[in-house]
Amino acid sequence: MKARLIYAFLGLSLVTLPATSQSTRRWSPQEDGSITWNIRNDLPHSDHIEMSGKSVSVVLRYGVDREGNFTLNKGMVWPLLRTVPNNTHASLMRRSAWNPLDAVFVNSRSLTEEKVESISLNGILTVESRFDKGYYGQWKLIREYFPSTDQPALIEQYSLINTGKNSLQVEIPEEQTRSKTNPENGVTGAYIMEGTVYGSGPHTVLPGDTLYFAASLSAHREGEPSIRLQPETEKAKRMDFLKQLADNLILETPDPVINRMFAFSKIRACESIYETKGGPMHGPGGESYYAAIWANDQAEYINPYFPFTGYAYGNASALNSFRHFARFMNDEWKPIPSSIIAEGLDIWNGAGDRGDAAMIAYGASRFALAGGDRQQAETLWPLIQWCLEYCHRKLTPEGVVTSDADELEGRFPAGKANLCTSSLYYDALISAAFLAKDLGKDKKTAATYRQQAADLRKSIEKYFGGTVEGYDTYHYYEGNDILRSWICIPLTVGISERKEGTIQALFSPRLWTENGLLTQAGDSTFWDRSTLYALRGVYAVGETEKATEYLKHYSSVRLLGEHVPYAIEAWPEGGQRHLSAESALYGRIITEGLFGIRPTGLKSCDVTPRLPQEWNQAALRRIRAFGSTFDITVERIRNGKLRVNIDGKSYTIREGETIHARLQ
Repeated sequence: MKARLIYAFLGLSLVTLPATSQSTRRWSPQEDGSITWNIRNDLPHSDHIEMSGKSVSVVLRYGVDREGNFTLNKGMVWPLLRTVPNNTHASLMRRSAWNPLDAVFVNSRSLTEEKVESISLNGILTVESRFDKGYYGQWKLIREYFPSTDQPALIEQYSLINTGKNSLQVEIPEEQTRSKTNPENGVTGAYIMEGTVYGSGPHTVLPGDTLYFAASLSAHREGEPSIRLQPETEKAKRMDFLKQLADNLILETPDPVINRMFAFSKIRACESIYETKGGPMHGPGGESYYAAIWANDQAEYINPYFPFTGYAYGNASALNSFRHFARFMNDEWKPIPSSIIAEGLDIWNGAGDRGDAAMIAYGASRFALAGGDRQQAETLWPLIQWCLEYCHRKLTPEGVVTSDADELEGRFPAGKANLCTSSLYYDALISAAFLAKDLGKDKKTAATYRQQAADLRKSIEKYFGGTVEGYDTYHYYEGNDILRSWICIPLTVGISERKEGTIQALFSPRLWTENGLLTQAGDSTFWDRSTLYALRGVYAVGETEKATEYLKHYSSVRLLGEHVPYAIEAWPEGGQRHLSAESALYGRIITEGLFGIRPTGLKSCDVTPRLPQEWNQAALRRIRAFGSTFDITVERIRNGKLRVNIDGKSYTIREGETIHARLQ
């Protein structure tokens, strides 16, 4: 593979990134907002994508074989149909190869010798194929796959287009598959899974005409009625959901790949919310994590992002998650569980205290500020205070926060006190001080939090700061002498004392790979979350050119490469699953990194925009945070200055300056 050299001052290091030119991309962006793989001679190839609704999730393992036939296996997940034991992974799950097309006949022949022409993605998986053997006519087939927005079903829509000169005689089966689970394996007994075909019977398709039919895969409790759907209505609801996301928090830059990746990230971030007995619960997914919440994925990663999207159901899920965590506040100062599972009926705390209180305080305070709702903020205030006090009680004599592990739950060592937990606690103290002021709390409260943050910043520098593998950066924990990807965390919360050495280490050959950051130098494991944090942090401390170069590469690989179109969890663990909250972390690279939005009140924020030299303008439109809907536009003018418009107010600043914005 051709390589493009990126020269950066990294001591004696030289970073080489693979080229991301059009010729190395499997997929390409389209004007309609989708990405498309036009099938040529690059076969066979297969991939997987997860899509979700309020009652179902599906991992579609799709591909095209060497002969050009479409292949598909459907990893069905029904989060609200609980299995025994009712633990973290207890959603009803089945992998199904059921294909209603197997029983379709065209001119008395089954469908063979298919040639897939293209596959497209934009919240719906669309496959276009041709069948042009003379003995049974010439025609095209368009398949569309998507989850129902609110029913426990996957929808499959088919369009058979007669492209020949003669009529086609098409027979659609009257098919209804039905299977029943063992009642002993279900929390409420047996579950019924059904495959249903809509539009069955004989049809004559004239030249130029199109025959529409559909199918669904669904599940329900025994004794409940079967799921009967209107496929066109289901598609309209899915399209309405996608349009709502597309019409809010809109990124406009000169880079179409970053724009498209940002737009796609909203889909995966926002669709994975399930209407459980315990209220709306955002879940990571990945055929493992549903109808449950975590202090990292939900409280820390995605909840601070939801207010910016304008997605009301997302905001409701965030508030609901914090209410669940608040159930576990206690006077004995025992840790809040890492995860609340089984629709809110149970907990998981298998890794002990992962720094979860710091994660919750960080996320809840940022969510409260960006939400712009005083009553909501008052509801969250006791939880924020409790978590901050918990962290304060966990300080070591050196002034940093102890915990049993970090969010990697022992996969890699984290010592008795890790850099991530203390950094999150630091940011939470700053946010809580802003929130205390806006809520009219005692002035001493905000002053105390600011002083604690200042003390903690010094302690972080003294305890964690040091030379690791020749780089002036951070020991992730005491005694750590191998570079770790989470050294990026201080950058994301405005701790910049060691930014030069930390950035050099992050982008050195010891940590950076084609797939982003290794979790630990010398290992082969990578988790996208640390790469996404790092890119946000590098923007936050003003290294705009470097951040943009690596963001362009990462976006091209994830959106247009071999495994698309979202940020992933990890490798080798989970096989690069499209966990949902990672897509929110991609979005936060833009909101908090590129545009530098930092909540400072219920109606205010700091904005520190970063405009790469190759761009003359950028805009983030219809931001829905702080109880407002507003735009931020950035334009390069003269003498290294930027003209920034926020909510209709114009500012002229030097690059790197911060605007203190008050929103209407």
